[in-house]
Order: sequence, then C-alpha cells, then structure tokens
Amino acid sequence: MASITSPDYPGERLVVCRNADLAAERARKREELLTATEKDLAAIKARVERTRKPLRGTAEIALAVGEVFNAHKMRKHFDLTITDDAFSFARKTAEIAAEAATDGLYVVRTSLAEATLGDADTVRSYKSLSLVEQAFRCVKTVDLHVRPVYHWLEGRVRAHVFLCMLAYYLEWHMRQRLAPMLFDDTDPEEAEALRRSVVAPAQRSKVAIKKQTTGMTPDGLPVHSFRTLLADLATLARNTITTAINPLYPLTVVTRPTPVQQKAFDLLGLAV
Repeated sequence: MASITSPDYPGERLVVCRNADLAAERARKREELLTATEKDLAAIKARVERTRKPLRGTAEIALAVGEVFNAHKMRKHFDLTITDDAFSFARKTAEIAAEAATDGLYVVRTSLAEATLGDADTVRSYKSLSLVEQAFRCVKTVDLHVRPVYHWLEGRVRAHVFLCMLAYYLEWHMRQRLAPMLFDDTDPEEAEALRRSVVAPAQRSKVAIKKQTTGMTPDGLPVHSFRTLLADLATLARNTITTAINPLYPLTVVTRPTPVQQKAFDLLGLAV
C-alpha cells in the first residue's frame, strides 16, 4: 500500500493497494483462458492444414476464430495471421506481461488530508461501502420492500421513502443488539487483528466461526438469521379471553416466551 499524488488529480490523495490473493487468482484465471484459447486455435489451425477437406477462405477461418474469442474473451492477447489457405497465431507476450504487472492493484482516491484520514483508514472506509450496498439491498428487496410505491403525490412518495429509512434505522439498531443470537461477528476487534493488512480479505473471529460451524450460541441457543429470528418472535401471541362468569371483564394473556424469545427480548431491553 502506497500513497501518491498526481497533477491529474489536484487536491486529492491516491492510495495504491495490492491484494496478493486477488493477483494470484487473476493470474491463474488468465493463464487458464490463454491455454484454453490456444487449444481451440490449434484445432482450427489443424483444420486449415489437413489434406482432406481443409478449412479454406479468409472469411470462414475468421468466423471459426471469432467463435473461439467470443467464448474465451482473449482476443487482445493474440496476434493472428489469416489468409485463404493459412492460419497462424501467437501470444502477445509483452502485453500479457504488462497486464500481469497490474494484477491485484487498485487505487482509492480521497480529498481528505492524511492527518484527517490515514491510508489504512481510507482503504477501510472504502471497503465499508459494502455495508451501504447491503443497506440499499435491505431497503429495496430483502426486508422492507420500498417498491412498489402506491403513491402519486410528491409529498406522499417522500413520506413513504422516509418511513422506510426510519424502519431500516430501527432494524440496524435491532441487529446490533441481537448480534449475539445472529450469525453476525460480535468480536470485530479480534477479526481485524487476524487480517494481515487492511488490503487482505476480512476475517471472522473465533466466536463467529464457532457459531457458524456449530449453529449454536455460546449459551446453547440456536443461531438465527435476522429474518428467522423475527419469524420466531412472531409466534408469540396475545390472547383476549372472556369468561362466562364475568363476561364484562376480558382477560389478556400473553403466551409464555421460549428461551430464544426471552433472550431476544432481554437483548432488546423489552419486558414481556
């Protein structure tokens, strides 16, 4: 990770990062695609050079080659020579090496001074954008379903969206308090300490891994997702009972919460 400045970006700081795992994966995938492309191009070359019913014509050969490149998307990495009765190909080694040199590299731009936001915090803030994307996905499709909007007036549409945002604000706080019962990581400090650097992939703490592998919380309760926990809480019922002895005074009886429900209410600070 390195911080640089450029006259092309006045007043901004560029933080260059290299993810070694991503670099290795891109190199592996590129080599696999290059090898597969060469194999298919070699088959076309053999069709052109065979003595019995050879492939002839620049257009016909080019059409066959185009199908290969459409499948593997490696056209930019090969030099081709196509004539009516000949076909040859070769890798562009210089271009491939130049592309490989940038594997795993990405740049984060910021207008904040280093004293305000350091390089590591800049990258960490950039990666936290995934939480924003998760929030939008939750509001739009997963939990709150902001669409469809059954309003036409501008004020009502704004009010509808505002209520959805308030609902997500409430959900966020509920998730924070219910985290010990969910698959969420409750020890972010340990998870951060397990990372080699801020550029490396995020890790999960030992507590989170144990919850994920055993399906149980440290106090012996089943681990839930947020949606399944809400579904469990929804089974709690309040019954209004009227007796024949005294029909004018109904009784309200709440079903006894299960250990999971009681734990959730305790974490939320609610009395049942």
